[in-house]
Amino acid sequence: MDKVYASATEALEGLVADGQTIGVGGFGLCGIPEALIAALRDSGVKDLTCVSNNAGVDGFGLGLLLETRQIKKMISSYVGENKEFERQYLSGELELEFTPQGTLAERLRAGGAGIPAFFTATGVGTIVAEGKEVREFDGKQYIMEKAITPDVSIIKAHIADRSGNLIFRKTARNFNPNVAQAGKVTVVEVEKIVEIGELDPDQVHLPGIYVQRIVLNENPEKRIEQRTTR
Repeated sequence: MDKVYASATEALEGLVADGQTIGVGGFGLCGIPEALIAALRDSGVKDLTCVSNNAGVDGFGLGLLLETRQIKKMISSYVGENKEFERQYLSGELELEFTPQGTLAERLRAGGAGIPAFFTATGVGTIVAEGKEVREFDGKQYIMEKAITPDVSIIKAHIADRSGNLIFRKTARNFNPNVAQAGKVTVVEVEKIVEIGELDPDQVHLPGIYVQRIVLNENPEKRIEQRTTR
């Protein structure tokens, strides 16, 4: 099956709608689906709940959707690089479900594996535990965390074949596989597309069964988050 679409806009057409939960791959500015985020902004959908390790930066990544007020809630673990996020949150315009990074990864992994919830010691005795079930195992307390299954997941990979088998490049293989597996529908942008059969099966990081649509973005911006020079 050929899953390739001509543009990011076409790849999202008929999938995204107001009020959805959107899973977004990436870690900081590494491995984020730049073209798909821009297409999501241009689609005009609003009242979104975005699940992402981070909230991008001002004017880039999910920062684009924050500027246009398309996000009503973030489920994230690190949000410290975005001034607009800070302003909206402190003014009460934006909801935040703050989730420890490992817990967020496991919530997405559980969603992809069909596990509805799990128990973790992370967050016990903190605000992270507020409103959640607490249970004791072997004399130690754990809180219950629910799995996340986004309505649509948008991710970034390095190479795809036309059936959606993916190879990620180095650190970009971060939250992207978990976000892809958790999504009810997953759209991936890649830098290179090859024909079916060209990828060595032993080199595939994520099988195509988790991917429904593919779009080519040959020249992503690939920003550096904190450039340091001597």
